[in-house]
Amino acid sequence: MDSFDNFNDSTSQYGILDDTSSMVSGYTSVRVDPPVQELDSLSLNDQSLSETPSKVALSEDDFDGVLDDLREEGAVDLPAHACSYCGIHSPPSVVKCLICSKWFCNSRGNTSASHIVNHLVRAKHKEVVLHAESPLGETAPECYNCGSKNVFMLGFIPAKSDTVVVLLCRQPCATISKDISWNAALWAPLIDDRSFLSWLVKPPSETEQLRARQISFSQINRLEDLWRDNANATLEDLEKPGVDDEPQPILLRYEDAYQYQNIFGPLVKIEADYDKRLKESQTQTDITVRWDLGLNQKRVAWFNLPKLESGEVRLAVGDELRLRYQGELHKAWEGVGHVIKIPNNVSDEIGLELRRTEGVPSECTHNFAADFVWKSTSFDRMQLAMKTFAVDEKSVSGYIYHKLLGHELEPQVLRTQMPKRFSAPGLPELNHSQMYAVKSVLQKPLSLIQGPPGTGKTVTSASIVYHLAKMNPGQVLVCAPSNVAVDQLTEKIHSTGLKVVRLTAKSREALDSSVAFLTLHRQVANHTSHVELQKLIQLKNEQGELSSNDERKYKTLVRQCEKEILNAADVICCTCVGTGDPRLAKVKFRTVLIDEATQAAEPECMIPLVLGCKQVVLVGDHQ
Repeated sequence: MDSFDNFNDSTSQYGILDDTSSMVSGYTSVRVDPPVQELDSLSLNDQSLSETPSKVALSEDDFDGVLDDLREEGAVDLPAHACSYCGIHSPPSVVKCLICSKWFCNSRGNTSASHIVNHLVRAKHKEVVLHAESPLGETAPECYNCGSKNVFMLGFIPAKSDTVVVLLCRQPCATISKDISWNAALWAPLIDDRSFLSWLVKPPSETEQLRARQISFSQINRLEDLWRDNANATLEDLEKPGVDDEPQPILLRYEDAYQYQNIFGPLVKIEADYDKRLKESQTQTDITVRWDLGLNQKRVAWFNLPKLESGEVRLAVGDELRLRYQGELHKAWEGVGHVIKIPNNVSDEIGLELRRTEGVPSECTHNFAADFVWKSTSFDRMQLAMKTFAVDEKSVSGYIYHKLLGHELEPQVLRTQMPKRFSAPGLPELNHSQMYAVKSVLQKPLSLIQGPPGTGKTVTSASIVYHLAKMNPGQVLVCAPSNVAVDQLTEKIHSTGLKVVRLTAKSREALDSSVAFLTLHRQVANHTSHVELQKLIQLKNEQGELSSNDERKYKTLVRQCEKEILNAADVICCTCVGTGDPRLAKVKFRTVLIDEATQAAEPECMIPLVLGCKQVVLVGDHQ
């Protein structure tokens, strides 16, 4: 990075950054008030940017006065713009986080980064605004070219005229900008050495830091955790009983399944609580909706969700959203639907298929709000699986029970008739290492297969499933943490000629995929042996709904047909969480294969295992 020392020579056309200089932020120009600083004082090589200002000489009386102030500080109400960590409230030294509306200072205190940077990193926030009484006024730093307010991407470039600094984000604006009034090679970040540059946010004085509330890095982390639950929590709340209770660490060996449940249960609950808070805090207002009618005659709302760009919440197909109308052109309305399309390279729009079509304000396009609907299904199924593991002796075999708890056991070999040929029909021929993996797995109650991408793990897994289905009675249960991984493996297993059923969540039944014809609901719809069911399906498609009597009959026949199809299948494929589906509750699976196992949480893998597993195969990447 070039130093700005060269700007002070007699030939420099930039001059100095004085009290008439401006900062161009977004599409506005903001005057910079004194103190006067030469451009070389803005150099990133200058120690003044990363260190506190020179110490102020304090007399003994002054120091005693500061201590007296500190003692009385508890009785004084701090202003609204005081740092949420330490209480410093000098306007030039504080900034407000635009996401949570809390104020933080540019002091490091007892930490290695300034308080504002600590907060932004910990909370995953990226936008700030300066105080109205700061030298630059109430300004939100943003890119002059694209308007981005991500302070971690923003930097400044000294312009070649009118002693102005221009704010540009690092990528792509600073690199592609062709403006002749500045030199992109001189771009320097607004945050250096984990604090804001001193000309943008002034570090507090020595006196202010002495008067500040002392807070440790550990306290900052705990306070940030508290704010997720209670935005108004304070440092004093950390002292309340129960606030700082740490969960027990996971172990490599557990005495029994009850100890396993007692350690993992609270961790799953913490994850569930955090996921719930995160989802429910992501309400998006001022949404513009484009309405459409799906082929199934259900209303589909198309709209953009800017908050998804932050990356804090992942939206997946099948997730539920609640859409609300807040305008005056129609009476208050809200409807729940599931996502049928997420943003991609072609479009940033989200497609939401509503459950009910009655009362939908389809004539309105503006003044809508969207809420994330949190569902506890995944976490409930994890907790139930761990409870089953603890209380039901038949949930897994004795050997697998002890291996899952980390107990030392003698290796066990299964008595089985090995196939003459290890490659499966319809799949590529196996190489030597793949063939060895298949042979080993067929003889062991617990196997781990690992390898980097591209080594043929999916083909090997499909070959293993083929032989397991042919050698053992009952169905083989195949699962993975993601729907994409399940679909890929389902396709490969189907090509071997086995009868495969792909079980999906109800919310995903309307989605198309490469294995849609193998899904349970599609096989039910195409099951021609149930004549009465076919008539009711046709009637429902034509009319949109059935009478209450026909609806009861329809549901009974569907359950009966689903049971027949599942019992006739060789292989059932679904996600790990999907194996907790009530339709599989009474089915026992002797053999289970979990693909992409390294991407699944341990309690998540427990859901398919407690369905009577006696032989398990875990497949995943080597890292």
